[in-house]
Amino acid sequence: MEHVFDVVVAGCGVAGLSAAVTAAEQGLKVAVLERSSREDRGGQSRWTEAYLRMKSLDEVSDDFEAHLSENAGPYNDPDLIGEMANSRESWSHAARTLAVPDPDLIAGFADQVAPTIQWLQGLGVKFDFLPTQFLTKTQPRLLPVGGGQALVDALAARAEALGVTFFYHTTARKLALDEHGTVRGLLAHHPEHGGLRFVGKVVLASGGFEGNPEMLAKYLGPRSVYLRPVCKGGYFNKGEGIAMALDAGAGAAGEFGSYHAEPVDPRSGVSEPSVFIFPYGILVNRSGERFANEAPGTVDAYYERVTRRIYEQTEGIAYVILDQRVKDIPNYRLAIRTDQPAIAANSIADLAAKLQIPADTLQQTVDAYNAGCGAGKGYDPLVLDGVCTTGVKPPKTNWALPIDKGPFMAYPIISSNVFTFGGLKVSKAGQVLDTDGNVMPNLYAAGETVGMYYSNYTGATSVLKGLVFGRLAGRHLAG
Repeated sequence: MEHVFDVVVAGCGVAGLSAAVTAAEQGLKVAVLERSSREDRGGQSRWTEAYLRMKSLDEVSDDFEAHLSENAGPYNDPDLIGEMANSRESWSHAARTLAVPDPDLIAGFADQVAPTIQWLQGLGVKFDFLPTQFLTKTQPRLLPVGGGQALVDALAARAEALGVTFFYHTTARKLALDEHGTVRGLLAHHPEHGGLRFVGKVVLASGGFEGNPEMLAKYLGPRSVYLRPVCKGGYFNKGEGIAMALDAGAGAAGEFGSYHAEPVDPRSGVSEPSVFIFPYGILVNRSGERFANEAPGTVDAYYERVTRRIYEQTEGIAYVILDQRVKDIPNYRLAIRTDQPAIAANSIADLAAKLQIPADTLQQTVDAYNAGCGAGKGYDPLVLDGVCTTGVKPPKTNWALPIDKGPFMAYPIISSNVFTFGGLKVSKAGQVLDTDGNVMPNLYAAGETVGMYYSNYTGATSVLKGLVFGRLAGRHLAG
């Protein structure tokens, strides 16, 4: 069965919906393919709170471009990076093939954030600076009222009003190429109708591969078995969009061996059962030993790096040990999103027994840590206070109070996989580029299908990336 459209969008999250709505607003005939049902549409977008790295409705954060540029991969060739400061036409072939986001791409991203937010406001989405789970933070966090679900609902309603055709339970599987290798559409599958052929320009907005164990093992390695998606929407992200484009000659970008890490309680099945309270206790592994500085800085800036250390531990798990002092922290419950109760005991030995870790080792760890804590002078749980340990390895550089006020509590923590970093290389118009840095006609990408991040994620930019590049692709399609 063949369906002919001007534009075929694979994926129904905010990236795909932004592309679909923008293209339809310009009179194009648009189809959206979604592997889930109408009720479950939205992918990971519908589950996220959708933090936005903005200091106002009209401005991104002061470090928006700088943070993306500074975290665009380690040890890049300085000569090639230097070329990228000039116009693209002057770049060497080697510079054009680099997988890192160039300054023009980053600047274009930043420039389009405010207009995109204004566009969403026109669709009825409201935004505000609402409380987050971060008790300490370095950047403001603007949020859509109602989170990602509000974005999905507003965009989907607009798409339906514009006559966009939705194909649910339909999975995109392969790009359809002509005899010259040019994209002419894609092949998909429906459980009842079987194979389907869609003709039209293609926008790949089907997310990363956090729901695909084969790709996770291939790119992240065998330890990826200890990861799980941060929410149920992540299970739909199988990486087909990325794989089919790479098979057709697309260039790769972003760090394929990495992902956005967030600390969650493995006992919980709710969306994003995060545990951000660890800076106020100590983290121990299955052996009962500390392995990281729990509080190197504000939690919003450092939780990913600490969570990666948790992932490195035996079985990819750790436990935050707390005492009753944590309850003195204003609004401390904001930092605990799990629906499971703390594991509590009147003594460290009893707590160790409940956690099934060596009691002697855990007691020695707690005693050594307590001995390294000072008087706590200057302690302030809501700012970086410099209250640190001395003579303890690893050190703790903030909020280092003894753990001696029982009953004692613990939460298990694993690393969730919020989204994978590896994806496709694109132009500032959202066009997919091939391995030589040339535009692949009729092929676009948006959202996490676009590779941009390396090592240290620029927080609160992923939803913006989906919205902005979806809109850029939708506009260019009508050009």
